[in-house]
Amino acid sequence: MNPIRPAAVAGTFYPGAAAELARAVAQLMAGAQRAPSTQPVPKAIIAPHAGYIYSGPIAASVYALLEPARKVITRVVLLGPTHRIAVRGLALPAAEAFETPLGVVGLDRAAIAVLRKMPQIAVSEAAHAWEHSLEVHLPFLQTVLDQFTLVPLAVGKASAEEVAQVLDALWGGPETLIVVSSDLSHYLAYRDAQKTDRATAEAILALSADISHEQACGATPVTGLALAAREHGLRPQLVDLRNSGDTAGDKAQVVGYGAFAFYEDGGHAH
Repeated sequence: MNPIRPAAVAGTFYPGAAAELARAVAQLMAGAQRAPSTQPVPKAIIAPHAGYIYSGPIAASVYALLEPARKVITRVVLLGPTHRIAVRGLALPAAEAFETPLGVVGLDRAAIAVLRKMPQIAVSEAAHAWEHSLEVHLPFLQTVLDQFTLVPLAVGKASAEEVAQVLDALWGGPETLIVVSSDLSHYLAYRDAQKTDRATAEAILALSADISHEQACGATPVTGLALAAREHGLRPQLVDLRNSGDTAGDKAQVVGYGAFAFYEDGGHAH
């Protein structure tokens, strides 16, 4: 077992050279709107995971909201759907760190020890080896945060309740950020995608646990977050809603992307 999970999609989903990647993320972040100084930092976010030319601007829109907590957030619980390997439950990696061209991020061993006692948790090197849904978020996190440890979970066949239990176990305080990775509709015509994704966004804002994988490939972690958000009194806000036809693709068949921020009570309600 390699103690470091190397980057699998550097050079395809995002630039493979460190300087070029840093430049690309900086440009995406420069194009994002900043939150008012009075607005708190989100406790949780949902962001897309396609190639940066397609979904990077939408992801940047919500990552920009984390910048005021650059020194505060020191642990990121990152959940994304499995695309290549079938998994029962939620899979931790066998590795002890993840690497991107921007450097190495260590895992939170104490948090992982807590999770490994839970029945819905597995360990699968294979599930993480080529999975892009988690990896594409790391360069954004490495850019907007100073120092942080990671709890990466590849979410397979699991219930929303099982995901919510995991989030509850690691909820923590302002040092802990939850990131859920999901795209929205896939391969619809542009106008159909807009209509479908708007309905999905409304369901997410309503903290609905009834969202299908046709609406969002990360429906399981999204609905798990919805249950946890209800339990902890989080208020969701839609930050950005676009699709690949708006960014870098044609409009015949598009993939939808949404960015959402979840605030603790007293935060910015939608």
